[in-house]
Amino acid sequence: MSETPATRVMLGALVRADLLVLLKGRRSIVVGLLLPLWILFITNGHKGTQTMGGAYYIIGIAVAYGLAAFGIMGYATRVARDRDTGVLQRLRVTPAPSWMVMGSRLLAQSVANLVVSLVVVVVGATMHHLHPSLGQYLLVLVASTLGGAVFLAIGQAVVGLVRSADAVNAVGRVLLVALIFLGLFGASGVLGATWESISRWSPVGCVMTVYAGVLDLAAWGSTQWLAVLACAGYVAVTGALGVHWFRWQSA
Repeated sequence: MSETPATRVMLGALVRADLLVLLKGRRSIVVGLLLPLWILFITNGHKGTQTMGGAYYIIGIAVAYGLAAFGIMGYATRVARDRDTGVLQRLRVTPAPSWMVMGSRLLAQSVANLVVSLVVVVVGATMHHLHPSLGQYLLVLVASTLGGAVFLAIGQAVVGLVRSADAVNAVGRVLLVALIFLGLFGASGVLGATWESISRWSPVGCVMTVYAGVLDLAAWGSTQWLAVLACAGYVAVTGALGVHWFRWQSA
């Protein structure tokens, strides 16, 4: 069915409103940017670069954590808070259909993901004296769309399975810390081969691998393709859980 002018107007208004809310949410923006920049800083230098698998993989780690913070702590917490305060219920009585209300939030968050990813890649490339081509930056946008979808789907699952905004915030913090621990320590190999393998195929690990691949196309191979498929699987499974169990009211 073709999109009507009224539908485009409503969707545009919702997306603009959600983007303004994102811009006003300074805490999520700070976390989404400072966390990956901090990772770039602490892993800078020859020893850190070699320990974490090279400059391209370090940049992949940094971007992955920025997207994870935005998707899990930012998106999920914001939706849960709006559900608790009745904002979602009030939006449901407007002419905008339910899919548009949630779709605008996801679209606005995806735009923010692209901006954060580009900033982190530019800073990381500058720190490590890399010179990605225009084509690689375009591939970064594609990878950001996929990686952002992974963590947005996980965030949707959290807000779908957990009702209270405070509980969503707590679960999101624990999940983010677990992903940071698994990614930084698991990927470095200090926890052993088993944990390193688990880390590589975790949501964070798969997104890292995809980013490292698009920044170093000469190294792209079957591992990177499998990481793409794993990302798609994470999106499908956690997204389905989040949609199925999502409720518009916290009670």
